[in-house]
Amino acid sequence: MQTRHMGFTLWFTGLPCSGKSTLAQLVAVELERRGYGTEILDGDVVRTHLTKGLGFSKADRDENIRRIGFVCKLLSKHGAVAIAAAISPYRNIREEIRSTIENFVEVHVKAPIEVCITRDVKGMYRKALAGEIKNFTGIDDPYEAPIAPEVIVETAKETPEDSTTRILTRLEQLSLIEPLAEASDTREDAQQIREKLVRLRYIER
Repeated sequence: MQTRHMGFTLWFTGLPCSGKSTLAQLVAVELERRGYGTEILDGDVVRTHLTKGLGFSKADRDENIRRIGFVCKLLSKHGAVAIAAAISPYRNIREEIRSTIENFVEVHVKAPIEVCITRDVKGMYRKALAGEIKNFTGIDDPYEAPIAPEVIVETAKETPEDSTTRILTRLEQLSLIEPLAEASDTREDAQQIREKLVRLRYIER
């Protein structure tokens, strides 16, 4: 008989190309190894399905996050781990979502914009800097960093594996997951996931 785990939402926020999708995938792999049911709501993928038709005005961005938050709430309520990887640039809407979900863990994926630009496989930053794209987060639209997130990872200073370990450790400290006697090695998974994300050319605004 499968053990019923406590559901929670793990919410990754940060600039475009800061590393949210990669870390979401890595954490999901490790949680599934430990027997937790997970579902990833990646901002770029969500916009092609759940929030198709929304633009990039503040009102549309807020509605995009509300819809992601609603799905996360339902998943968490039923014992799943909902993992959201969305820029979610505005602090107020993130706090609104936090207030609706019992177990909400915010992860600030922090990286200097200069580093994010070098990681941009689609050239979206370049287009935004040239004025070809409007309302691009970090260029002509603000990113409001969290004030008191549960976790801060600095992806320009640490490896994806190190960031993953710190996130999992924090989840253990919050009693949301059980600690392992021996940590799993996610290095091979990290390389595979990075290659997959490069192929898919993940980026969102």
